[in-house]
Amino acid sequence: MSEVSATVSPVKSWFEQEEMLFRIRLCAPKANIIDAVMVTELSQAFEQLKGNNQVRAVLLDAEGAHFSFGASVEEHLPEQCAAMLKSFHTLLLQMLSVTVPILVVIRGQCLGGGLELACAGSLIFANPEAKMGQPEIVLGVIAPAASCLLPIRVGQARAEDLLLSGRIIDTFESQNRGLTQEISDDPEASAISYFKTHLKSKSASSLRFALQASRKGVIGEIKRKLAAVEELYLEELMKTHDAVEGLQAFLEKRPAQWE
Repeated sequence: MSEVSATVSPVKSWFEQEEMLFRIRLCAPKANIIDAVMVTELSQAFEQLKGNNQVRAVLLDAEGAHFSFGASVEEHLPEQCAAMLKSFHTLLLQMLSVTVPILVVIRGQCLGGGLELACAGSLIFANPEAKMGQPEIVLGVIAPAASCLLPIRVGQARAEDLLLSGRIIDTFESQNRGLTQEISDDPEASAISYFKTHLKSKSASSLRFALQASRKGVIGEIKRKLAAVEELYLEELMKTHDAVEGLQAFLEKRPAQWE
């Protein structure tokens, strides 16, 4: 195993399985908050795949008991939200453009921006204790990326259920919705087993063509919709009282006063 990231980084990355599997790990437990630094480090990790024609898959997981509590609430405030959304959405589009499958391993909570990050991957492997959801609406805001990615993964009605209610679902419901590929006590081992069984022996070149074929037209549509939803978020939602009030109330640990 060859380590290729600094130990102080909130993200670690390395190659294994004869350099055919690229591992990326969130390393800021317990919450693994997806802030500006995390986004930058993740983007740099994915950049390492450019020009590498031997890798068959990426495995994305997280250190600690939880995958991620979500994006930084502080960075959602009006002064920072434009830069935050732009960098995070650029990362997600970068992930969608990776030409090998991204296997995502989830333990514990995977919420908000954490679930958006997972949905930019290919297949999700989770443990029985995992909890997933988009609770942004509880804070008076919306989940732009999930608004684009969830309908593709689980269908429009099921996506709207999660986006409008903000409720958290368990692993078994997520599997019933088609969000989770497999549930196991050791989802990392399950993801590696999937890689060894279904991907490792395949032609790296043909895998890339197969993934590109399955996403023809899809990435372009996501990019267009994401830009429109981002504009809705910044130019309309964040100019309302309730959106700012919900975020501030959360940070101040008090009930929100909706208008």
